Amino acid sequence: MAPTEKKPFLLEFEKPLAELQQRIDQIRELAEESNVDVSSQIGQLETKYVQLRDEIFSSLTPSQRLQLARHPRRPSTLDYIQAICDEWIELHGDRRGKDDPALVGGVGNLAGIPVVLLGHQKGRDTKDNVARNFGMAAPGGYRKAMRLMDHANRFGMPIITFIDTPGAWAGLEAEELGQGEAIAYNLREMFRLDVPIICTVIGEGGSGGALGIGVGDRLMMFEHAVYYVASPEACASILWKDAGKASQAAEVLKITAKDLKNLGILDQILPEPLGGAHADSVRAAGVLKDAILKNLQALQLLKPAELRSLRYDKFRQMGVFNE
Repeated sequence: MAPTEKKPFLLEFEKPLAELQQRIDQIRELAEESNVDVSSQIGQLETKYVQLRDEIFSSLTPSQRLQLARHPRRPSTLDYIQAICDEWIELHGDRRGKDDPALVGGVGNLAGIPVVLLGHQKGRDTKDNVARNFGMAAPGGYRKAMRLMDHANRFGMPIITFIDTPGAWAGLEAEELGQGEAIAYNLREMFRLDVPIICTVIGEGGSGGALGIGVGDRLMMFEHAVYYVASPEACASILWKDAGKASQAAEVLKITAKDLKNLGILDQILPEPLGGAHADSVRAAGVLKDAILKNLQALQLLKPAELRSLRYDKFRQMGVFNE
């Protein structure tokens, strides 16, 4: 039995492209059936398709970038780890009886360098998303992450984190288990680590849930990733009592990579393949790997005391402005 092809998942602003592509395919099929040469017409439509695609993806709004960041087929933490590492062993458990599947981590070999890698993990379908709580980590997830980072610090291994979460799990049980304490502990402890830490927002960077593994020497973001203190939907509900104004909130929140680079929060923007990282995940992984290795090369020249001092200064300067 032939494998079933996956139906393409289209975002609203991508539909004109899909309609044009469908028209090209229909004309090509009809031409083959009637043995008519329509190469000139197809060429014109294909040129129009490329122009339209370039126009759409060069002028995306913050709200549209948010849609791309949440795309269900966007590469996840495990996708990137498996693509960039020569070897990878996942480690489990926070040593307090919990093993949160929404936050994964382990040890790997990155171009001959032993590293610890960890990050939020969303699911690929509804069942997987439910199992991984849609990438919203519980306190046990952040404690597992800290255990792995302590392991990295003990053995002198650089730490690579991947951020992709709508936020930390905010359920009653999470609060009972100390969600706020777990994140706050990570924030404090990551400043004292002696090894290089590189953090990359690969999709959605939501509030404290992102910061729980986001204190590093370098912060990178993919071109269509987003990083925010509150989701646009939540912000709109708070400010205007109307979640329908999320697009307006996305504009004022300054959530895009370009905005954050201009604000001095972000160190590097990673370009994505046209159409988003999910359009060519191999290429996106290659860009990520090159950027990590380049930054690691510079950071490994610094002494532990220099790393800690520069990391602290980096975050102290955020939000400082002159009138």
